[in-house]
Amino acid sequence: MRTQPPPSPPKPEDDPDLSIRPTPFPNQTLTTTVAGHRKKGTGVRAWLLLDSTGQTQVVEAGKHAIMRRTGLPARDLRILDPLLSYPSTILGRERAVVINLEHIKAIITAQEVLLLNSKDPSVMPFVDELQSRILCHHQATKALEGAIDDSNCIIRTSSQNLSARFSQPQNQDEEGKAEEKQGLENPDGSRILPFEFVALEACLEAACSCLENEARTLEQEAHPALDKLTSKISTLNLERVRQIKSRLVAITGRVQKVRDELEHLLDDDEDMAEMYLTEKQLLENSSTSSMNERDDMDDEVLRPDINDRTPAEISLATNYEGDLQDSDNPQDHLFGAPNAIGRDSHGTHTSTTHSAISKHLDVQELEMLLEAYFVQIDGTLNNLSTLREYVDDTEDYINIMLDDKQNHLLQMGVMLTTATLVISAFIVVAGIFGMNIHIELFDKSKAGMPVFLWTIGGGTTGTIFLYVIAIAWYKYKRLLE
Repeated sequence: MRTQPPPSPPKPEDDPDLSIRPTPFPNQTLTTTVAGHRKKGTGVRAWLLLDSTGQTQVVEAGKHAIMRRTGLPARDLRILDPLLSYPSTILGRERAVVINLEHIKAIITAQEVLLLNSKDPSVMPFVDELQSRILCHHQATKALEGAIDDSNCIIRTSSQNLSARFSQPQNQDEEGKAEEKQGLENPDGSRILPFEFVALEACLEAACSCLENEARTLEQEAHPALDKLTSKISTLNLERVRQIKSRLVAITGRVQKVRDELEHLLDDDEDMAEMYLTEKQLLENSSTSSMNERDDMDDEVLRPDINDRTPAEISLATNYEGDLQDSDNPQDHLFGAPNAIGRDSHGTHTSTTHSAISKHLDVQELEMLLEAYFVQIDGTLNNLSTLREYVDDTEDYINIMLDDKQNHLLQMGVMLTTATLVISAFIVVAGIFGMNIHIELFDKSKAGMPVFLWTIGGGTTGTIFLYVIAIAWYKYKRLLE
């Protein structure tokens, strides 16, 4: 019987979802180029890949390739879509942490960071800072591993830490916790953060610093504009204050969302435990190796039993296995295939491991990290709240000034209306004199110019007297100041 040759493994250039090209950053330590000749499909974007050694490369990958690489569902990747407007979010998943903070859109795993929009001018300083931190973390980790290797205790220390962390309850004392973390400390006593926490800290610092700088710039622009509006109310000054208030509302909403996200993480220990990617991976690897050792021991126990079998027993066992392969009943395969049972039990053990690590992990380290940036973002929010109160106070003062001016205008209107009414009474007298009637006042022999002047003077004096009486009555009734 001719056997067919095994299929050749797929080449990188045959992968329709992945293409790697050199990074544009000058401070890279490694450049990887793979000839990827393909037609770009929809959803393929350029991701900047930073590994645990600080090396960078640009990876053009589609959504499905990122999902396979990080184990994230499609709804989590939708948060990072630059075409969609999602608020600031930090999600901890089984194998990755999704970061969407302001201009930073990244996926953090236990060994690498995938970053979107790496060519954005606002993101490039963050990339340099992140790469420098990763390099420092890599050097510190190498130095620690070298020190532990010299003492020939790295394997024993790691296994003891993992077993102790998995088996001890949540109410363990502080001395036990210190012993568990002893293997991750430098000789000088300083703590080395896991890789994912180093990347998370860089993201939080960049986002909080960006918001703090925007708030400080807005505050520097707001105070002179508000003071100028207080001294002189004009259309130009009002327009400037309106724009400042719009920016203030937008920045306050962004800062409030980041603060709420950090507060939500601090209130939920399970969400913080999900972000311990390195320890979950180490615990899973240790559990897998222990299962493999148990399988090897079982094989060694069963091998002498097989050697002691007679040829008839071997023939019956072979025929039974052939019947199981030809059977269409799933239950026959289930009970006749110990390997399948082993795979199922391994999957159950893995899920149990992840649930157990989420329950028993000490999240104090991550809690201290998040609290530091929570205090920073809370301070920024307090400054914005103070600025908002200053703007509201200025608006109240402007409204009071406008109301006062409006009151003065109303009083002036009352006085002018009263004067018009009184003058109208004098106009009535003039209208009577203008009638075509014969009276002795118009006869020159009986009345002359002196009588006419006395009449005009008496009417004017009466009009003024009536106006003074009306104003005095208004003030008596407190209608005028």
